[in-house]
Amino acid sequence: MHAAPTPPVTLVIFGATGDLTRRLLVPAIINLTRQRLVGDDLHILGIGIEAGDDEFLRGRLDAFLEHLNGEEQTVKDEAWESLRGRISYMAGDFTKEDVFVEIGKRLGRNTNAAFYLAVPPSFFGTIVEKLAAHGLTDESEGVFRRVAIEKPFGTDLASARALNAQILAQIDESQVYRLDHFLGKETVQNLMTARFANMIIESLWNSRYIDHVQITAAEIVDVGSRGKFYDATGALRDMVPNHLFQLLAMIAMEPPNSFDAEAIRNEKSKVLKALRIYTPEEAKTHGVRGAYTAGPLNGVDLPAYRDTKDVSPDSRTETYVALKLYADTWRWAGVPFYLRTGKALTARDTEIVITFQPVPFAQFRETEVNRRLPPNRLVIQVQPDEGMSMEISIKSPGLSVDTTPVSLDFRYADKFDIGKTTGYESLLYDLFIGDQTLFQRADGIEAGWAAVQPFLDIWAGDTSTPEAYAPGSMGPACADALIERDGRKWHELGVVLHQDGQNGKERLA
Repeated sequence: MHAAPTPPVTLVIFGATGDLTRRLLVPAIINLTRQRLVGDDLHILGIGIEAGDDEFLRGRLDAFLEHLNGEEQTVKDEAWESLRGRISYMAGDFTKEDVFVEIGKRLGRNTNAAFYLAVPPSFFGTIVEKLAAHGLTDESEGVFRRVAIEKPFGTDLASARALNAQILAQIDESQVYRLDHFLGKETVQNLMTARFANMIIESLWNSRYIDHVQITAAEIVDVGSRGKFYDATGALRDMVPNHLFQLLAMIAMEPPNSFDAEAIRNEKSKVLKALRIYTPEEAKTHGVRGAYTAGPLNGVDLPAYRDTKDVSPDSRTETYVALKLYADTWRWAGVPFYLRTGKALTARDTEIVITFQPVPFAQFRETEVNRRLPPNRLVIQVQPDEGMSMEISIKSPGLSVDTTPVSLDFRYADKFDIGKTTGYESLLYDLFIGDQTLFQRADGIEAGWAAVQPFLDIWAGDTSTPEAYAPGSMGPACADALIERDGRKWHELGVVLHQDGQNGKERLA
């Protein structure tokens, strides 16, 4: 069944001259235009502080798309030319009233509108209040008004609750679309289908058959020019309550009674609310952190994190974090979820690794196999090489009973032409058609912050610095100790099993 085109809508982008708009939003809309999922009745109104007219914004986007074409991304084509003439620009300070008066004049009362807040988080509440005060969020029969908000949604449990209260005092939850761009990835969206449409998977999806789950979001890049933002945020706040918890929720949720957005969001929120809230003493032993030192990475000499521009020289902010968590539900009782994320690591690798319980070994007790039969693993690769692989053991050819691991692989790029997508295509499409399945709800956001708050609290009072790790490594030694004391090991970053059955390394840089 082909997706239907979106209804007529004006996308109002606050922060239209920023990096997010040109690098992700506009290329995604060009892709939607190319796929005929948005038509000539889509308009973009960009709001920015810089002086300029419509042609000013179009020219900015022209220049950036030329750069993308130089990187072999065919973006500037008929789709862009079609969209270009429907982009307009309005200069103004969006903390002032006159901007919202002018937006109201341009939209009128009968225009569908989606307001995209591509601005620093400190402006989220203010913009929503001003939109509501000027009647711009008022909906009527056949006319919708929606607000899309990027992460980070709060910096701790208290601020997340306050922001939710501020926004929901002005507009209904049904109008709020809290984005997590990880959820736009094809593999992430396929998680529910892979689970619930395949009995061979769902029947094993519980503590009887699963030993543990690893969720990793590793980056090669360092903090770079984002020192000011990152030093106030850190790896835990930046990645765990949003990206990693959304992946965890999709893995651990119960089957919804339908694929209706609210049914799915109900189950995801239940999982996040079931995450065990640790005492301060428990948090000390269930979470570790690190920060990268100076050293070479991919031919470049990186400065240490604390020597990065706009980072305090005595910073205690982490660039790596690893946690051991539990979802206290019947399905997952006793199954640990190991989460890790960090910068300046050995590979760019976002993956979920489901490790199944070992076989009983009864058949193999008199053989060498008994001591080296690896467990089955399902590896779900979210990026960069989207796909899935199931690792199983088979007998090697020969007279002796000897096993070798092989991988049953599926890669999206091998089977489908998924082209050059940004991950925002599905999120923008769903925003326009009003499907909130892939967007976070207030109670889920707050449940996620509640689970990490004990770690934030103990680290805020900890005067020691995060453990050092070398650029290009898999992270600090304390992360290895966290999982190895349970008799387990991290899945090596950037390693895949090739289809020929040989255990090979493929750096997914």
